[in-house]
Amino acid sequence: MSGDLPPYPPIDPTNYDLVVVGTGLPESVISAAASSAGKSVLHLDPNPFYGSHYASLPLSDLSSFLQSHSICPPPSPPSDKPQDFLAVDLTTRPLYSGVEINDFAPQILEEHSRKFNIDVCGPRVLFCADKSIDLMLKSGSNHYVEFKSIHASFVGDKSGELQSVPDSRAAIFKDKSMTLIEKNQLMKFFKLVQEHLGSASESESMSQISEEDLETPFVEFLEKMRLPPKIKSIVLYAIALLDYDQDNSETCRNLLKTRDGIDRLAVYSSSVGRFSNALGALIYPIYGQGELPQAFCRRAAVKGCLYVLRMPVTALLLDKDTNEYKGIRLASGQDLFSKKLILDPSIALALPSMSSLSNQLRDTIHVLAPKGDSIGKVARGICIIRGSVKADISNLLVVYPPSTLFPEQVTAIRVLQIGCSLAVCPEGMHVLYLSTLCEDTDKGKEMVKAAMNVLVTLPVLPGILESDSEALNDISVRKPTALWRALYAQELIKGEIGVISSLSMPDGNLNFSETVESAVKMYEQLFGSEELFQEIVSEETVDAEAEAEAD
Repeated sequence: MSGDLPPYPPIDPTNYDLVVVGTGLPESVISAAASSAGKSVLHLDPNPFYGSHYASLPLSDLSSFLQSHSICPPPSPPSDKPQDFLAVDLTTRPLYSGVEINDFAPQILEEHSRKFNIDVCGPRVLFCADKSIDLMLKSGSNHYVEFKSIHASFVGDKSGELQSVPDSRAAIFKDKSMTLIEKNQLMKFFKLVQEHLGSASESESMSQISEEDLETPFVEFLEKMRLPPKIKSIVLYAIALLDYDQDNSETCRNLLKTRDGIDRLAVYSSSVGRFSNALGALIYPIYGQGELPQAFCRRAAVKGCLYVLRMPVTALLLDKDTNEYKGIRLASGQDLFSKKLILDPSIALALPSMSSLSNQLRDTIHVLAPKGDSIGKVARGICIIRGSVKADISNLLVVYPPSTLFPEQVTAIRVLQIGCSLAVCPEGMHVLYLSTLCEDTDKGKEMVKAAMNVLVTLPVLPGILESDSEALNDISVRKPTALWRALYAQELIKGEIGVISSLSMPDGNLNFSETVESAVKMYEQLFGSEELFQEIVSEETVDAEAEAEAD
């Protein structure tokens, strides 16, 4: 492995408070926070780019990344370096499965290949008022990234119709799909929510929604408010953005309480109008989601964090006498030492190297190293299309609530369309990102395909089943044409905290709130409860910081 690496000079210094491997978003938040707090931090990544599983990549790089992370790598040759420590080999474990990539227009895509910035973990947006935006503003990372609006949100059905999501008073008045009675019911509901949030913020003793109602399932509260099924579905899956069918107790793995549902509506409503240049509640970074971890990496570099890309970590180093963690061995052969270590979730212990160790040492290593258990899967799809799924709208979100496309659809399917105004694709094209939670790779991909088939015309080519490509009809004639697509399932790995820690893989949510929360909690547990990014970024330092590069 080391023979394929560029000739890196030795890294200096060799001792750090924290070593982080992988430049995903949560890892980058922790690096920036630790560096800002005066910790010495080394941030490594085996990839030649920033972002890890949160990266935005050209098409060829994306294909290579998915393929390489869906197979087990060959074992590394044993090190012939003198062993001053116990060295426990590390490897990359496959966290993607069922990778299926189809190129329907290779010449066109090759001509524009460098104009694509494709997200690995789409679909993703940010709410203008969510915690990730607040943390960017607090840390100063917002100076390194720009955003634009998602213009509209829709709820889709299997016929191809897209109904607008009425997420504000103005939108309700303009909506032509709802009757006057439905508009009044929805207005009454939104007014009650606003009054409840207002009374809660003013610490009034009389809440607008009773404690008993707050503890009941949100779906029952919506029924109590006499919202019709169509409006209830919009609130649950397009505004509160729930995954599981709240009406089906057998398949619902997360029945939301009214209290939490109201909190989700509060984030949505407070996002509308927060920023003058954002039309709605949702925004997306120019050049793709990979700009977010890079923004925190740049912030960390300004504060002294050292970055090295293209540098795999091959082994953990343990004290021979106490079995305590001491450091890491790089693919270059250099040994580095740190008090704490955070590993990318795709890094795992190499089992063959464990077999030669004593039972006691194996037990010690299993306690030290993150287990990285999977808690499910998220099926993802990417489709590059010519045209738009909605005429005259470039950046948009579509949600298919559970059971919308077929009875076995147990989770919501989300589709995000992003256009050239956000510098992710050439003019005249759009990128569709699709995702849904699943327990089985094949079933998850089938759900993603079902949504793709409703929105897009897929060419019939060798390797593409006729069932995947609908016959042309009056509806499909108006559909945009697919030029390229990818389907795959990603493991949902839960992070673990310890001397050696790991953070979670990208979750199935539309936004980054839980991702950022997990990073904040890990930082607090690793370094105490001190507040992240306590210092205030002054305007005088912005220009100087903008020139800093995290190379």
